[in-house]
Amino acid sequence: MRSPQARLDTDVLSAVMRKHPIAMARAQAYLAVHHRFTISIITRYEVLRGLKAKNASSQLVAFDRFCTASRIIRLTDGIVEQAADIYADLHRCGQLIGDADILIAASALAHGFVLITNNEEHFKRVSGLRMENWLR
Repeated sequence: MRSPQARLDTDVLSAVMRKHPIAMARAQAYLAVHHRFTISIITRYEVLRGLKAKNASSQLVAFDRFCTASRIIRLTDGIVEQAADIYADLHRCGQLIGDADILIAASALAHGFVLITNNEEHFKRVSGLRMENWLR
């Protein structure tokens, strides 16, 4: 059976880039089936801002290569609508998470992806979001 398409969250992508052994094993198994990673444009922004803030030029080059080989999902009006619905649900429950996380979750939901994250505590608040943790 083919594993479901997945979207890497920023924390797991960072672990893969640092060659964390558990994350790397899961990533290699995923790539054997799907051949490339998928990330949200929001994840791209989060990684870029961190690398640029540290002036990590060699890591920026490696990340650029990663992005070239990966699928990056852009924001669409449908994703923004989904994010607004998620925000409203979380606001009503008093369980808000950050806007970047809401947009990442909406992007995964809109495309039917499993979100690969170590930040399960935040994302479990989003109704209907499927998650996996590649760091355990």
